[in-house]
Parts: sequence; C-alpha cells; structure tokens
Amino acid sequence: MQYILIAVILILIWVAISCIKIVPQAQAYVVERLGAYQGTWSVGFHFKVPFIDKVARRVNLKEQVADFPPQPVITKDNVTMRIDTVVFYQITDPKLFTYGVENPMMAIENLTATTLRNIIGDLELDQTLTSRETINTKMRAALDIATDPWGIKVNRVELKNIIPPAEIQNAMEKQMKAERERREAVTRAEGEKKAKVLVAEGEKESAILRAEAEKQSAILRAEAEKEKMIREAEGEAEAILKVQQANADGIRMLKEAGADEAVLKMKSLEAFSKVADGQATTILLPAELQGIASLAATLKETAK
Repeated sequence: MQYILIAVILILIWVAISCIKIVPQAQAYVVERLGAYQGTWSVGFHFKVPFIDKVARRVNLKEQVADFPPQPVITKDNVTMRIDTVVFYQITDPKLFTYGVENPMMAIENLTATTLRNIIGDLELDQTLTSRETINTKMRAALDIATDPWGIKVNRVELKNIIPPAEIQNAMEKQMKAERERREAVTRAEGEKKAKVLVAEGEKESAILRAEAEKQSAILRAEAEKEKMIREAEGEAEAILKVQQANADGIRMLKEAGADEAVLKMKSLEAFSKVADGQATTILLPAELQGIASLAATLKETAK
C-alpha cells in the first residue's frame, strides 16, 4: 500500500511538472482545451490543465526565409524560362497560422508560382530581364494580401535566378560579346585619336619652341654684331684720339724746345697725313700749310 501511494505521488508530481510550460522569446504556443482553441501563450511561464489542455502548435515569430525551386513561366513573347524565388515572411497571428490553412508553406509556394506566372505573362523577355524590382514589388503586394488571412505577413520577395532557354542564353552571350567588341573598338579609336592629337600638339609645341629659339638666336647674333661694331668704332676713335694726342704733345714739346714756325707747320702736316693714312679721306689744309707742303714735295722730287 505504501509503495502504491509513493507511485501515485510521483505520478502526480510528474503530471504537475509536465503541465508547467515556459514559452521562450520570439515564440508563441497555441493551446487547445478539449480540442477547441483555448488561447495563445506568449513569452513567459504558463500552466495548463492536465489531460484537458494541450499545446496544439509551437509557432516561430521570427522572420523566416523560404527558398522555392525554379518554376517554369512563359513570357508575353512565348519564351519559356525558369525562375526561382525567395520569400521573406513573418507570422503575425499564431491562431490564424494554425487554423487558417492546412499547410501554410505549400500554400505560399503554390501561390508564389501562380502569381509569378501571371506577372511574367504580361511581360516580354527583355522586360523580364530588366524589371526585377517591379516584379518583386508586384509579387510582394499580391502575396501579402493573399496570406493575410493565414496570419502571415510577406515582407520581401526576391527573384533569385532567371534562367532563359539555352538558345536564348547563347544569343545573349553573342550579343554581349559583340557589344563588348564594339565598345573595345570605340575605346581603341578614341585612344588613337587622342594619341594623334597629342602628337600633333607636341609637334606644334616643338615647332613653336624651335621658332622661338631661332628668333632668340637671331636677336642675340644681331646684338653681338652691333656690340662688335660699336666696340670696333670705339677702338678706332680711341686710336685716332691717342695719335692726335701724341702729335699734339710732340708739337708742344718742339715749341717748348724753341723750334721755329716752319718746323711746327711741317710737324702739323705730318700729323694730318698720318690721320688720313690708308683711308680715302679728303683733308683741307690752311693756306700757309699748303705752301709748305708744295715746297716739301718739290724738294722731294729734286732729291730723287
């Protein structure tokens, strides 16, 4: 009897412990009582009635990601392609999520496929390849409305891959290759044009510099020639001045020595002749010097 009582007490303790439930963060428990919805437990400590209440479903309230396999779709211009989608969703109402639809994930997948076919069916191939953002927005709006009665909120929808047929891929690759080659040719042509422009500008600059150098050289040569002529003229003038100064000094010394007037006149005549030495120069002499010059010439002829 004592053992039976201990067993009963242990069973009651086990039942009581099993009825204690602690709901963790970002989760919710849907509780049923005798098969009917009783309530939704949020985060914290809870106790259920033994054998009457049961946790029907544990619901994750975090944002979740559903990656669906590629779905075949047909564009407006009758091109069949395969598109796989990624859906970001979050459960907002655990009760509706539990009782709204039998298999929520399968329902979302099928709804995504049908919505995608409807949207792509109104677009051509080029629009499909270039309008991902538009397709994502339309799909998110359609799925959000459809899943609202299920307690699910669709936050984002992304087209993961768009896989066109093999022949379309080959044609697109050839087109891209041709476009790359065209851009490369344009780039090469622009580079060659720029190079020619740079060469022409360099030659122009070089010609300008050569002309400037020649001009400067001519100016320097002219200035040097001018300076040479000036110096030569100054040298000749200084030489004549020194000769005249020497003659004047000689005459002055003769005069101081007591030479007569005729000697002084002869010395002056010799000075004038030295001034005109080797030059086609006309010298005007005073009358008295002319007479003495004639007498000197006569004596010179007689002596011969």
